[in-house]
Amino acid sequence: MKKPQIVVIIAVLAIVGYLYVQPVKGLQKAEEANHSDTKVAGPGVQAGTTASNVSVEQVSETAKSTIGASLAAPITDLEGKLKAAGGNEKIAIEKQLATKWDDVNQPGPAAFYYKAVAETEKTADAWIAAGNHFNDAYKLTQDTLVQPTYLTNAVQSFEQARQLAPDNLDAKTGLGIAYVNGGAPSPMAGISLLLEVVKQDPTNRSANLNLGVFSMKSGQFEKAVERFKTVIAQKPEVEPYFYLAESYKQLGRKKEAIEAYNKCKTMMPDPAFGQRIDEYIKELN
Repeated sequence: MKKPQIVVIIAVLAIVGYLYVQPVKGLQKAEEANHSDTKVAGPGVQAGTTASNVSVEQVSETAKSTIGASLAAPITDLEGKLKAAGGNEKIAIEKQLATKWDDVNQPGPAAFYYKAVAETEKTADAWIAAGNHFNDAYKLTQDTLVQPTYLTNAVQSFEQARQLAPDNLDAKTGLGIAYVNGGAPSPMAGISLLLEVVKQDPTNRSANLNLGVFSMKSGQFEKAVERFKTVIAQKPEVEPYFYLAESYKQLGRKKEAIEAYNKCKTMMPDPAFGQRIDEYIKELN
């Protein structure tokens, strides 16, 4: 099997894994949800949580077991070279490692290397790249031991970016997402940042996607639908279509939900993924 094929399969499995985490009856409405655009369900990691002492080596070993020995071999080789490197050679290898981990859809270890690059380059773009990867790693993992580390590093990275570029919308969006996930005493701080972003840029993809997800978590499915439709209008992808389908399902709009689920299937023609989506559709018929 060629490397690109394996990478695609890993990406498919990541989404299928997410679907299996969700209850078959769909996302449940948060109890006693407050139906306003700035109220969300509680974050996955409690605010103020101290980051666990998780190293890039630990995260890398876990990721290697996921991708297999063949794909892990060149990464292990680069890690060995990094230990003896210094100066420009060191940062060049760190960039290679970040890219290698990206190639196999492992944002956890990639994030640490992007952070190392940012610490050397000290640019807003470098810090934003690190923060985005920590946010992605937090989103994809179910490991509660590493989640606080990802969350804390995401907040630190975006705060560094905002110091260098206070008006950068990508930095503001990323920090807002990290805050809502538990990186601030109240998720309201994150929602406020995201609302500021869409006020400046009404079609901002990342801000709208995440506001939609947070609306779902607080039971505000009508608002979630509008957010996801805004995202899809720019670039139709599996993730917003799946969330759109779930939102329609919760609203009892079965026809629209089935149409959105079927769009998911056509956009990712994987048998396991399709089978799971068929279960969601069957539930509605």
